[in-house]
Formats: sequence, C-alpha cells, structure tokens
Amino acid sequence: MDTGLLIALLNPTIALALGAAFLVLWAYQRHRPYLAVLALSYCVSAPGFLFQYFTLPIGMALTKLVSNICFAIAGCCLSSAIVARYGRKVPYVGIGVLALGGLVSFCWFLFVAPDLTWRILAMNFAFGGISLLVAAELRPVRNHGPTEKILFVLSLLSGLNFFVRTLVVVIAHGPFASYDGFYGSSYWTTALLSHALLSLLIALCLFTAAALDVMKALKTETFTDPLSGLLNRRGFEERAAMLLETCARAKFPVALVLADLDHFKALNDVHGHAAGDRVIADFAAKLRAAAGTRGAAGRIGGEEFAVLLPLSDLASARLFAEAVRTLYSAGSVDGLPPGTKVTASFGVAARSGGEALEPLMRRADEALYKAKKNGRDSVRLSYERPEAVFVAEPLKVS
Repeated sequence: MDTGLLIALLNPTIALALGAAFLVLWAYQRHRPYLAVLALSYCVSAPGFLFQYFTLPIGMALTKLVSNICFAIAGCCLSSAIVARYGRKVPYVGIGVLALGGLVSFCWFLFVAPDLTWRILAMNFAFGGISLLVAAELRPVRNHGPTEKILFVLSLLSGLNFFVRTLVVVIAHGPFASYDGFYGSSYWTTALLSHALLSLLIALCLFTAAALDVMKALKTETFTDPLSGLLNRRGFEERAAMLLETCARAKFPVALVLADLDHFKALNDVHGHAAGDRVIADFAAKLRAAAGTRGAAGRIGGEEFAVLLPLSDLASARLFAEAVRTLYSAGSVDGLPPGTKVTASFGVAARSGGEALEPLMRRADEALYKAKKNGRDSVRLSYERPEAVFVAEPLKVS
C-alpha cells in the first residue's frame, strides 16, 4: 500500500473507531445526549476524509463539496457537544454562521471563481473560528476541573492550527493551482497528522469526562436517598463530618436540627404507603429549600431527617426549625384527603467546642424526644453541654 493512501485512510479509521466508542457509551448513558452527538460528529467526519481522496461518480467538484459539508456538520456537532457537556449554552447561531459562511465561500471559489488556495483558507478559517468560539465558551469553566482546562487548551490549539498552520504552509508552499500533487503536499500531510492528533486528544479528554460523570453518578447513588433526594445516613454523616472539621478550623459555630414526622405510621396505615412516600418527598423538598446549599440535609431514618447548619448558633437554628415546622404544618400534601394535617417535631442542638457528630446528634435526639413527648408539632432545644472528661493526676509525694 502506498504511503499516500495509508495516510489518507488514517483519519477515517480513527474517526470511525472514536464514533463507535462514543456510540457505545451513549447506549449505556442515554441521559447524556451529548455522547450521541459526539458519535455523529466523528462518524460524519470519516466520509469527509474519504471523499477528499476518492472521487464519487458525481464528479470531482461535487465530491469536494460533499466532503466539506461532512466536515462542516462534524465540526458543528463536535463543538456543540463539547459546550453542552459543560453546561454552557450552545452558541448555535455563532457556530452556524461560521460553518455556513465557510461553505458559501467554498462554493464561490469552487464554482464561480475557482481557486483551490482560497477554498482551503475559507474552510480552515471557518473551523478555526468555531474552535476559538468553543474556547471562549469554556473559558468561564476552565478552572472547574482538569478536563475543562485541557479541552480549553485543546480548543485554543485547534484554532491556532487552523489559522496559523494553514497560513504558514500556504505562504511557504502555495498557492495551489489544482489537485495535481495536492495530496502529497506539505499542507495535506500536516493537516491530516494535526487533525489525527487533536482528534485523539479531544476524544481521550471527553472519554475521561464521561468516566468522571459515571463515577460521580455512582457516588451520588451511594450517598443519596432515592425517595427524598436528600443524603442518606451514610452520605449525611460523611458530609457532616467534613463540615464539622472545616468549621472547627475556622472556629465557626455549627448547629444540628433533627426532625421527625408526627404519627407517620398511622398515616401509612390509613392512607397507604404511596401516600407516605409523598409525605416524605414533600417534607424533604421543603427541608432542602430551607437549608439551601450552606448545610447538609439528609434522611437518616424512615421518617427522620437531619440538617447540619454551619455558621448557625442555637438561636438561628431554632428559627430555621420553627420556619420549616410552620411552613409544613400550614400546607397540604398532594394525594392526601383535603384537611389532612401532617406535622413534624424538631430537636435542635448547637455544637460545643470541638464536639463530634455522634454526641451532637445524641443531644439533638434527646431534644427531639422531648418535642415528641410534649405534644409534637413543636421545636425543643438542647441546652446541655457534653460532659468534660477529667483525668485524675497522680498524687505527688514530696
């Protein structure tokens, strides 16, 4: 096999392999549509490269147009998928204008004023503009993690590749009058090799991002209660321990609120488990909305919940608990008969010194028990402090 054909088949082979890999990933992660768009991008680019080297029966000019349309679609899909993956708003208008502008210019220099050099510049500048547009969209998130930073750099390098490399090679070895000898030129060789390298690097980075997504989802499933959407007991204890350690170093106050739904077993018996599930989900939503992002909220038992509140003393934690209690008892739960009142009891404890989570939870639980014992639908506070541990010093005999 001659070297030119081998090089020509390099990019289509890489593109199809990467497209198939992203397609498999999407088959297992249908909730991430950007993976399907990536698969489409790489698969569409493969015939683009093939039609650069092989001519269809429709003639050379139309074959080159089809090839560049494939490149334009692939470029639009790739850039859109990268931006969407990182939660940014995809600049469809900007991407579309650049791609369409490149194709219109290509057609002009193909059919109206034939000029191979200007066709090369038109398409490369369009793709360079799209690459820089992606870099601009990734700039605000480039420091959020390693994949964001790497893709931001690769987008910049891709833009420079389309602009700088094209200009340097065209100035040094151009202009190109026809396709005779074009596929053995320095421009075509550098274009194929640089594209293969950047495609592989971008794909590897996106594969890493997809793997991190899976790991994050698995961790979320491990530490999240599926019914309430809050942390489960294990997740709450781990998150609370981290917050307690952070607040201890900064000497910030911390308070713990425990909540328990009143007469929950009777509600389940009368209205059914489906109604009980709706009650738990409704209370969890109100608790999550009140806690916001500053604290850790979890469902630590069947109908028992906990919220750790950094930067909160006993008084502010009591206000928090009273607000949730009032909001919940005054509302209604969808699916329950009109007039059915559901309430909750709360126990509140503020951290003392370097108190660990276990004794803090024990004191809050004692306060919660008092609230349940004294009529429910109330908030009780723990004014106790952990018992100090004294170690008797041995008597010194003089």
